[in-house]
Amino acid sequence: MNIYKAITANIWKSYLIMFLFVLFAGTVGYVIGRATGYGSSIGISIFIFSIIYSFISYFYSDKIVLATSGAQQIEKEDNPELFRIVENLSMGDGLPMPNVYIVDDPSPNAFATGRDPKHASVAATTGILDRLNKSELEGVLAHELSHVKNYDTRFMAITAVMVGFISLIANMFMNTLFWGGMRNDDERDNRAQIFFFVIAIIFAILAPIIASLIQLAISRKRELLADASGALLTRYPEGLASALEKISSDPRPLRTANTATAHLYIVNPFKDKGFGSWVSNLFSTHPPTEERIKILRSM
Repeated sequence: MNIYKAITANIWKSYLIMFLFVLFAGTVGYVIGRATGYGSSIGISIFIFSIIYSFISYFYSDKIVLATSGAQQIEKEDNPELFRIVENLSMGDGLPMPNVYIVDDPSPNAFATGRDPKHASVAATTGILDRLNKSELEGVLAHELSHVKNYDTRFMAITAVMVGFISLIANMFMNTLFWGGMRNDDERDNRAQIFFFVIAIIFAILAPIIASLIQLAISRKRELLADASGALLTRYPEGLASALEKISSDPRPLRTANTATAHLYIVNPFKDKGFGSWVSNLFSTHPPTEERIKILRSM
C-alpha cells in the first residue's frame, strides 16, 4: 500500500470504526438490558451515550492525550532547535506547522496526536532531547509527522477511546452482576433472559480483549508505515534507526505512560523487555524494535 492509499484508508476507517462502535455499543446495550431484565432502556441509554462519546473522542481525544501525558506547549524561544526541526520537516512534507510540546521526563520518547494535520501536535520528552543528536531527532520527528500526514493520529486516538469505552461497558455489567442489579418481572421471559445473560457474560469477557488485540495489531502496522514515511522525508534512514537503538536501550519507563496512550509513542513507553515469545508480540503496541531497525537499514 502506498502513502496516498494509506491516508485515504485511514480517513475512511476512522469514520467506519465510529459507526461500527455505535452499532456495537447499541447491540451490547440491548443484550445487557435483556440480560438484567431492564429491557430496552439500558440499550437506548448506551446507544445515545456512545454517539456523544464518539463525537467527544473525535474532537477532544488529542487534548485528553496531551493532558494525561503532562505535555507542556512551547514556543520557538523556549527550544529553538526543536521548534526549527519540526518547522523545517513540516515545510518539507507540505504540512501545517503543528503545536510543539515537551514532556518533562528523563525517558527518551515522542508521540504525535490530533484529528488532522490542521489540528496536530507533536511532543518530545526531555530525555529524548538530551540523548539524541540532530539527525536522530530529525528521524524521530519525521516519523511522528508521518503519523500526522497519514491520519494515523486520528485513527489511533479514536480507536483508543473506543476500546476504553467498550471496557467501561463490560465493567459496568460485571459490577451490576456483583451487586445483584438484575430483575425479572415476567416469569415467562425467564428462558430468554437466561439466554441473553449468557451472551452478555461472553460479551463482557471477550469484547475488551478482542477490541484491544485489534487496536494493537493496527498500531503495529501504523508504526512500520510511519518508519518508512519518515525515512523518505529525511532521506536518511540511519538517523531514525540509530534513534530507535538509543531509545529502546534506555531502561527507564515513561512515568506518565498508560495503557490507553502507549501505542502513540514511537517506542513502547513501558520498556517491556522480558517475554520474547509470540504472546508478548501479540499484546505489544509496537513491532519489535530490532525488526524496525533492520528494515530501516535495508533501505
